Amino acid sequence: MSPSDQPSVRLRPEIVALPAYRQGKAASASAFKLSSNENPFDPLPGVVEAVNAVSAFNRYPDASALALRERLAARFEVSPDEVHVGAGSVALLAQLILAAAGPGDEVLYSWRSFEAYPSLVTVAGASSVTVPNRADHGHDLPAMAAAITPHTRVVIVCSPNNPTGVIVTADEFAAFMALVPADLLVILDEAYVEFVTDPAAVDGTTLLKRYPNLVVLRTFSKAYGLAGLRVGYGIGPVGILNAARATAIPLSVTGQASAAALASLDAEAELLARVGVLAERRDVIRAALGEAGLNIPISQANFVWLPLGEATNATTTRFTDAGLVVRPFHPEGIRVSIGEEESVETLLQICAEIVQHLPTGHPARRLG
Repeated sequence: MSPSDQPSVRLRPEIVALPAYRQGKAASASAFKLSSNENPFDPLPGVVEAVNAVSAFNRYPDASALALRERLAARFEVSPDEVHVGAGSVALLAQLILAAAGPGDEVLYSWRSFEAYPSLVTVAGASSVTVPNRADHGHDLPAMAAAITPHTRVVIVCSPNNPTGVIVTADEFAAFMALVPADLLVILDEAYVEFVTDPAAVDGTTLLKRYPNLVVLRTFSKAYGLAGLRVGYGIGPVGILNAARATAIPLSVTGQASAAALASLDAEAELLARVGVLAERRDVIRAALGEAGLNIPISQANFVWLPLGEATNATTTRFTDAGLVVRPFHPEGIRVSIGEEESVETLLQICAEIVQHLPTGHPARRLG
């Protein structure tokens, strides 16, 4: 921070020091944007029509998004009060952390995981406690359970994990929950769950009646292609969600977002067919990268993780020069979203070149 950027009033020093959320880099008209895990398909005409029909911008939207909550409640066999809608699942995550944790409290999560977690915890005034991912880039749930202390107020489990794509299995999650105190809030972040094809993966919506301390978060941003409208939802006990609602910025979910989500549920079969295309493309890409000699985790999301370590920045530049905008997390690796079919050939070509420049014994290089 330059001297001219120094605040002129007294602010919380931990907030002043906090870096702002860094959005995935935009792409030029001739490049492919593979940096933000967006759905590359254009919105369905029916969804666009539903959004355009909500034109009373001079009126506030329904603050509770009741129609959408009722629709989701019927789907998951819960009451509407057990559904909370927000401006993306990250907004709900922020609300839940604010409701449960403050100064002197701890929020526990695996790392590396979603980059917003540390910032949300800091804003709440709490402290982050992180547990390193396993060698396969998934959550080490036994180590996370062992890291719980009397100061722990929230545990976040991300499946598939962003940015590595590795799932938590149903058996792993059940064993973890058996070790978690019943009065500790567990948030299962399932922003990418629709892309999962592994039947062993945890499905939070099947566990809602089993764990009274569990909230499941999902979003319409990814699979349903509504990233620009910001609408996500949480499902869990009424008492927990009411506390989250108390921390929420009122009227943050627009009428257009609610209408788009409802229309997307109406068009779900077509939208999920697109998800199937992306999941298949992901698996083809991962297999090809393995054949090229890269050792990468098994992703069940709409992205793949390249654990390139110190080669991250140089490789990002190589991608950019070739017209692929990716998301670097230096010095750990690069997340590459599954985008248009036309981007695949270039992606595979560059990755094949990358392997040749990795030193023998590099963890991202396959043995043999």
